[in-house]
Amino acid sequence: MKTIRIRKFTILSLFLILTLPWLFYVAAHFMETKTVRLGMDDSQKENVEATIHLIETNTDNWTDPAWQEQLSRQLEKMNMDVSILSDSNQEIFRTDSEREPSFKRTEHFSIIQDDQVLGRVAIYQANSKVTQMIAAFFGLLSAFFIVGYAIRRYILIPLEKTSQCARQIAEGDLDVQLPTSRITEIAEVHDGFKVMVDGLNESFQKQVELEDERRFVIAAVAHDLRTPLFALRGYLDGLEKGIANSPDKMAKYLAVCKEKSAQLDRLVEELFTFTKTEYLDAELKENTVDLPLVLQKSIDSLNPLAQKKHISIIVDHSGEDCVIMGDSHLLERAMNNLLDNAVRHTPCYGKVFVQCFKNGNKVIFTVQDTGEGFSSEDLQRVFEPLYRGEASRNRSTGGVGLGLTISKKIIRRHGGDLMVDNHSEGGALLRGWIPFLDAQNMGTKKQSKESKEK
Repeated sequence: MKTIRIRKFTILSLFLILTLPWLFYVAAHFMETKTVRLGMDDSQKENVEATIHLIETNTDNWTDPAWQEQLSRQLEKMNMDVSILSDSNQEIFRTDSEREPSFKRTEHFSIIQDDQVLGRVAIYQANSKVTQMIAAFFGLLSAFFIVGYAIRRYILIPLEKTSQCARQIAEGDLDVQLPTSRITEIAEVHDGFKVMVDGLNESFQKQVELEDERRFVIAAVAHDLRTPLFALRGYLDGLEKGIANSPDKMAKYLAVCKEKSAQLDRLVEELFTFTKTEYLDAELKENTVDLPLVLQKSIDSLNPLAQKKHISIIVDHSGEDCVIMGDSHLLERAMNNLLDNAVRHTPCYGKVFVQCFKNGNKVIFTVQDTGEGFSSEDLQRVFEPLYRGEASRNRSTGGVGLGLTISKKIIRRHGGDLMVDNHSEGGALLRGWIPFLDAQNMGTKKQSKESKEK
């Protein structure tokens, strides 16, 4: 919709107020005089002079009805009236006596002959200015009406509705119908309100989604923690009651208790890390980190599980300097999750391939396994909190479903990203990158860190 600045609107309104009365004035003058000339034209002057001459030269015929009739017809053609009085102010003759003299333009003169006043004459012409002034007044009223209507429609009503919308928004009602206006400033306010309402709607929607996610997390966590706790309590009760009455049975019970306690520890650690990355805006403890070294530490920690399943972890590191700036603890946690996911979903005697290399200003790392890979639904939802694909819903083989979510959040906090896909030769492929730290960037970040500490 085309809009106009309020300054231009004000100028146009003033122009209309000044112009419309003048147009009415000229129109009324034209309708009455058949000319747009505002003063007395030559023909009108000639008519007046001719009338005066006719009266002056026919003083003897003033009382003659035939002459009076002839004069009346002549004056009617010229749209004029006349009044002839005697020297004693007695009316001798008057044309069209029913017309109001106030609406006439009058010229008075006396007829003098031989130093004696024979009579007095008044010539009445249609006083067009009175009609014109009335027309101009109506024009002014019309201009005020038009300007007032425009101000009410395009300024006052939109402002009143905007005020109502603001009160609705303040009361929490975001289902508002914002008014439109052809005034640019009010239209800009409308656009600003629309952006604000859309932002609030999005914020409230996100808040609702976060609240739903929080409830879901609490319910899922309670369920995931309850399962190993019940199992742990059951085996401990068995040990207490002497059900494990042989060394082998006792060793089995203790092994299960140890496994369940380790599972609980892993669940709690995942929840703590997820909470830290999702809800806490803690500053990263950034230092220079050698990413291949972090990967190697994660591989070493997962070697026992891999050896138990006879899985080979093959590392391909080009030997390049893959130094980044980041939190070594969080990065190790992210790599542990990626490798743990690969090992747990790789069948026995399978392989896990780990790569790390530099590409331009990025450090690329990949983790590929020879497992079942991701389904089409997994590829869309694998990074959702607490999501687990159909093939891995058994909680005894995995965590609470936050591992990949945590890894992606950690890597994104370091300025990179993490993607999942299926390898062309089968198995899952996780590929991520983190910005490479060169000498120049290292100095800049070091100075920035020192300035923050100061």
